[in-house]
Parts: sequence; C-alpha cells; structure tokens
Amino acid sequence: MKNAHIATAKGTNIPISRKNSIEIASFIRGKDVSKIKKTLENVLKEKTAVPFKRFNKDRGHKKGPIAAGRFPKKATKEILKLIESAEANAQNKGLNSESLTLSTIVVNKGTTQWRHGRQRRRQRKMCHIEVTVEEKEEKKKATKKEEPKKIEKTVKEKKDTPKKEETKEEKK
Repeated sequence: MKNAHIATAKGTNIPISRKNSIEIASFIRGKDVSKIKKTLENVLKEKTAVPFKRFNKDRGHKKGPIAAGRFPKKATKEILKLIESAEANAQNKGLNSESLTLSTIVVNKGTTQWRHGRQRRRQRKMCHIEVTVEEKEEKKKATKKEEPKKIEKTVKEKKDTPKKEETKEEKK
C-alpha cells in the first residue's frame, strides 16, 4: 500500500503572502521534520534568514552563503503549524516521528477578497498550502553483512568441488 508511510495536512485560504510561502517551501522541501522545526524557529527569532531566490526584487543581502533573504514571520508561523499538524497525523497513523521527512509542500493561490479602505481597495493575500510527510526507510545493514557470508560459502564450495574431482580421478 503506497499511502501507508505518508501523512498529509492542508491549509486553505491562509491569510499569508503566497510569494513568501513559496520561498519558505523551497527552503525546507526534502529536509527532516525535526531540522525544519529548528530552522523555522530560528527564522522567527531572526537568527536564520530564508533565502529568496525567485521573488528577490529589492531584497537586502544577508550574512552567510545566501544572497537575498528575509525573515517572513507570519508565513513561517502558519507553515510551522501545518508541519506540526502533519507530524501529529503521522503519529496518529503509527509512523515513527523521528524518521519523518518533508516529501512535498505545495503552495497555491487562494481565493481573492477585496479589502476596503478609505482611499482605495486592495485584494487580500491568501494561499492554499498542502504538506506531505513521509517516513524514511531505514537502511538494512544486516542484509549487507549477510550477503558476503553467502558469497564466502559459495567460494568454499567451489574450492571443495575440485578437490573431490581430483580424488576421484586419482582413485581411477
């Protein structure tokens, strides 16, 4: 069954910027859930900047290996809630929460609403986010160790077979 090792969480019409959410999603995609939580908490504390690679017009440079970056706090809080929800769903399914990785995170444009003001009106920023968490398969080291033993046995058997043939020929 394919869905046995997968847990998902969805957020619809979350009132956050879609562009910031896309940058955060590309920053955390494919990482371990425990590492993601730590990095997003550091973003909230303004210790780690989210690198802006796509939507980086008029973004200032940050220290370290990234070029343009920011600390999008509102979007970070909402995405952190979704990741924690997906982790809780995985625990409810019986998956190991220590070996979870973020396999997919998709950010889509949400419904648009007009916000009214005194001077002019604006459209409200909203987006849909879907998070999928997958359990990592642990590498089986025991099977790798067993395979060389099987090979050794076959080599010993091959060594034994010529000796038996030689003894039969000598008897004749």
